[in-house]
Amino acid sequence: MPSFDVHVSNYVERTVITVVGELDFDTCPQVTLVTDTLIIRNRTLCLNLAGVPFLDASGLGLLQGLDRHAGEQGGLLELSGLQTQPRRVLELTGTRPQFQMTA
Repeated sequence: MPSFDVHVSNYVERTVITVVGELDFDTCPQVTLVTDTLIIRNRTLCLNLAGVPFLDASGLGLLQGLDRHAGEQGGLLELSGLQTQPRRVLELTGTRPQFQMTA
């Protein structure tokens, strides 16, 4: 089984969650365990996906849910470091414009 890791770094105005491994049906619950405990109110939640080579429909649903959750709390979800396949999923599904993206 491929390795999977989620790491959280808190800063003054942002929280960075670094995900390493495939973001799919089996691993999304591990991310949710972390994100459900975060207070995003008026902060930026940066999801560093540079270590994520694969994203499936469950991963896309997770991203959409995090975006909605951040917005409801007056925060912002920012995606960074998207590799080719996850970026392609966002493009093919037409969801790319929904997300704030950084390099």
